[in-house]
Amino acid sequence: MEEWILQIAAVALPAILAITLHEAAHGFAAWRLGDDTALRLGRVTLNPIRHVDPIGTVILPAVMYFTTGFMFGWAKPVPVNFGRLNNPRRDMVWVALAGPGVNLALAYLSVLLWGFTEPGGSLTESWFRLMLQVSVLVNVVLMVFNLIPLPPLDGGRVAVGLLPDALAFPLARLERYGILILMFALFLLPMIGRQIGVDLGILSMVLGPPVDFVIDLLQTLTGNG
Repeated sequence: MEEWILQIAAVALPAILAITLHEAAHGFAAWRLGDDTALRLGRVTLNPIRHVDPIGTVILPAVMYFTTGFMFGWAKPVPVNFGRLNNPRRDMVWVALAGPGVNLALAYLSVLLWGFTEPGGSLTESWFRLMLQVSVLVNVVLMVFNLIPLPPLDGGRVAVGLLPDALAFPLARLERYGILILMFALFLLPMIGRQIGVDLGILSMVLGPPVDFVIDLLQTLTGNG
């Protein structure tokens, strides 16, 4: 029973930190670039409780990790008034990149700390080692997923900010359908594929190679490969 509780904690803690600090970073970047909306609402904070969505931050990531090995989740979105930014189109890109940037930093720190642990140690050290492994995976997957160039994901906002108007405006108009497209790719396509005996897990195919590349790169940079 104790080991089961520790395993749940080893998955839940890094997932909660990865998802909530991702949102906090958006709020902090927006505040520094001219929009204090998130600050006034108490969302520019490292306190994860302020960002937690019980289903999207805790329950769904844990269930998906133990059933599929893939993790997907969300925190309460940080409100950003892009019109109040100093330079709305340029600064929108920096606000969007702040979340994945924090995930990359957390993944790097986790790989670095993992190098100081030893396999086969005490129960506490084994738990800490597992938590770091989960942290690397969660943060890299969250970073890569959010950089998909589809609004309202961060990658979509980056693309809208960088592309010429002829491409940026049509992409921005996709935002109202973005979540539906993602839900279809995440859940419905794989279900349809299982029914017809074809692997239609397109999202995992898209995410797998860049996730593996980033993890390998972090291990190389830290010397913990």
